[in-house]
Amino acid sequence: MIIKRAKGSKYKNKKVETEFGTFDSKKEHKRFLELQAMQDKSEISSLQRQVKYELIPAQYETTTKQLKTKTKEVQKLKEHAINYYADFQYVKNGETVVEDVKASKFFMDGVYKIKKKLMLYVHGITINEIF
Repeated sequence: MIIKRAKGSKYKNKKVETEFGTFDSKKEHKRFLELQAMQDKSEISSLQRQVKYELIPAQYETTTKQLKTKTKEVQKLKEHAINYYADFQYVKNGETVVEDVKASKFFMDGVYKIKKKLMLYVHGITINEIF
């Protein structure tokens, strides 16, 4: 008999639940509190969490479907969109800043590296990494 164990987090981080919501790690929660304090001092504004950026739109295929009395064009999804979710976004000195909290600069996977490059290419935004 094979017993499967519950899989832990890829980087061994623990989710943190607070009155402000759920954070992926203690480090991310700590950074949120720092940014919130900066916003209270008016050093930054418009602080947001988990902001969605579309990097590659969904791909559809148009097909025709024969109904009883007419023919109808139907959009069929071929590939889902690729999105990047920024940990934090805020405005500092009139510029939009996007941040991603990382455990270490040595633990960045290939998918993140590609999304980081696509953010710069598609949106002209450089992601600030917080270690």
